[in-house]
Amino acid sequence: MSKTFGPRARAVATVFVAAALVAACGSSSSSSSSGAATNAAATSGKGADAGKHLKLAYLSFAVANSYDAPMLASAQAVADSNNASITVFDANNDPNKQFAQLQDVLTSGGYDGVILQPIESTNLIPLAQQAISKHVGVANIDQILGPKLDTFQKQVPGQNVNVTFVPTDIGTKLGQLVVKACTERNLNPCNVGYLYDIKASALDVAIRDSFNKAIASTPSVKVVAQGQDFFTPSQGLSATQDMLQANPNLNLVVGSDQGIEGATQAVGKDKKVVLVGYGGSAAAQQGVASGAWFGDVAQNPATEGREGTQQLIQSIRNGTSPAAANALDDLPADGVMTKSNANEFHPEWPG
Repeated sequence: MSKTFGPRARAVATVFVAAALVAACGSSSSSSSSGAATNAAATSGKGADAGKHLKLAYLSFAVANSYDAPMLASAQAVADSNNASITVFDANNDPNKQFAQLQDVLTSGGYDGVILQPIESTNLIPLAQQAISKHVGVANIDQILGPKLDTFQKQVPGQNVNVTFVPTDIGTKLGQLVVKACTERNLNPCNVGYLYDIKASALDVAIRDSFNKAIASTPSVKVVAQGQDFFTPSQGLSATQDMLQANPNLNLVVGSDQGIEGATQAVGKDKKVVLVGYGGSAAAQQGVASGAWFGDVAQNPATEGREGTQQLIQSIRNGTSPAAANALDDLPADGVMTKSNANEFHPEWPG
């Protein structure tokens, strides 16, 4: 499934960022020959004509996900102001579908660049390499494109742009925040319910492994139950209910913001169950500021969409390849939100 967005669009998408970003629906086109010429120039270092319209493919992991919405909106805002159009391909959390969509993009031709949000870290690599060989610019945003999930550096030779977070960093900070919560709330033992998003995904495996290492030196902190929320509050609610029913002594639940939103409903006003999330959403900030959540590890989806698209367009036009960027580098308090500093954060998505 794809959607084409162009500079003449009129739809507005509201995101939780300093100002609303324009998300558009319309159409425009560029021929296969002009796309190839554009990227051949970029690869040779000569750059492309600044007046040439660029056609970009946006490989979304899930358009309906509230975390993806500001990424797409900010990418579209950049495209609209830089003589480019974006065609969106929605994989809806299916890595096989995403692989097939990227195959279709490369087979159809006519695209000057692709913006990837990998569901799996390695399965798109052969197609990314194929794109590079066809002189199609490749930008990777948000999740990792490569086997190493402990770095934001580029892992595919010839890749133009990489603007991501580091999954292992998220897991480490999440584990440290849980230890802090258990200590400050005097939870001993601290019986943790762990919410995966998609348990089998490389992202979740990396976050959980580093989380385990972060809590390993605190014997009182024990993961006694686990569930999956599939990035949705409704699944988070169901999973938390199941964990609480099977483990009445559960006193802390940890997971992504969407999962913790569901957990909030499951525990109600029971102050005995502490909540810790990651994502940095508006829901998280409100929960942390009010004391309903103990803390949160923040992320910046709109920044990733904006910077990734800006860098890709510049790379195609001027033939350069910018250094990889960690989208979370500029967050306050190293990205760890607590009640004492919640007002310093500026959420980029609703939750």
